[in-house]
Amino acid sequence: MNRAGHSPVILQPMDYPDDLPAIAPALPVLTVSELNRMARRALESQLPLLWVEGEVSNFMRAASGHWYFSLKDAAAQVRCVMFRGRNQFADFTPANGDHVEIRALPSLYEARGEFQLGAEAIRRAGAGRLYEAFLKLKAKLEAEGLFDPAKKCPLPRFPRALGIVTSPQAAALHDILTALSRRMPGLPVILYPTPVQGAGAGAQIAAAIRTAGARAECDVLLVCRGGGSLEDLWAFNDEAVARAIAVSPMPVVSGVGHETDFTLADFAADLRAPTPTAAAELASPLRQELLQQQDQLARRLQHQVTRRQQTEMQRLDYLARRLVHPAEQLRRRQTELGQLAQRLRHASGTRLTTEHLRIARLSQRLVTPIHVIRREQQRLDALGMRARRAVEGGFGQRQLNLARLASSLAHLNPEGVLARGYSIVQREDGAVVQDAATLDAGDRIGIRFHRGQARARVESTSEK
Repeated sequence: MNRAGHSPVILQPMDYPDDLPAIAPALPVLTVSELNRMARRALESQLPLLWVEGEVSNFMRAASGHWYFSLKDAAAQVRCVMFRGRNQFADFTPANGDHVEIRALPSLYEARGEFQLGAEAIRRAGAGRLYEAFLKLKAKLEAEGLFDPAKKCPLPRFPRALGIVTSPQAAALHDILTALSRRMPGLPVILYPTPVQGAGAGAQIAAAIRTAGARAECDVLLVCRGGGSLEDLWAFNDEAVARAIAVSPMPVVSGVGHETDFTLADFAADLRAPTPTAAAELASPLRQELLQQQDQLARRLQHQVTRRQQTEMQRLDYLARRLVHPAEQLRRRQTELGQLAQRLRHASGTRLTTEHLRIARLSQRLVTPIHVIRREQQRLDALGMRARRAVEGGFGQRQLNLARLASSLAHLNPEGVLARGYSIVQREDGAVVQDAATLDAGDRIGIRFHRGQARARVESTSEK
């Protein structure tokens, strides 16, 4: 189909006269960009994401961070690109000549019309399959609880002996012995020799670990070897090695490879060291630090002893001052007793004199009963005489007052007024009439005389 969506017309070949002009076929005309775009889409839709193996050549890191290289084998090569957003997660930077495997999407670089692979992941050839096997076995053992941190044992601070599981020819053994001679020269070391690389090395390493546990000659066991590729360290990813480390009766320190290398032995061990030398340093105390601590403790002990000695000497002096000979104590008690006796005699004499004076005062105050009776009789006679005089004087005075009051009362008595011819006018209710204006004609009134009384009716009243 052309760009207008119509099916092209296909002309069958015919015999044309030589003198007729040639007729061009009705095929679509594409630009180079359109052609490359169609080719890229066809490639990406037909070829899925896949793994490709080959040797790196013409490797270049651009300023933008992208990787550009070619991947080749004995018969062909292909251009590859790995953008910065992908290569930043790679475990290594490839170099020319490296044999690698890349996970890539076949595509076409439209600007040049070049076929290329867009890499999304990269790994060393062969290491990818081993790493996948490593992850699968790690997940299995982890699910069984073989790497549980709760099962890890702490290292003894002062081990009596160190066991080493490694090859006698390994550089790791030399590094460990050098570190131990520097840190703790007198620490016994027991070597359990075993191959650390090659066929059957994993089984032999596990057997050496089990032998060390059965013989129980050391307090800490070091499982070590130097650095290498994943294939070189593969013996320490053996399942038997991981299980032997997990059931070891003594703490195990793994020091396999370099700091970036991780094996199943590292996960199963009680403690992982980044290098064999670091494993020796973690498992052994530092003699210089111990000597410094010993000196510090000795100085502290000497200081405490000196302080305690001074304190006890002061206490002894204090007790010595308090300590007195029994004869001296007896003399002191006798002196105190004499002083107390003298004070008692003085106090007794003073008290006796005071009591004598008190008795004399009481004797002077003491009177016989007959004297008391006589004194009280005299006092009673005097009181009787005073009472008679008071009664006589008071009676005469009261008689005079009574006569005076009787005379005053006689002058005020209404009967006396009535006797002189006066009378008292009262209403029927007994009220005394003092004003004639309060009476009306016809009112009945009572009139009281000196002798008797009369009833009357008012005829008339006047103001005068």
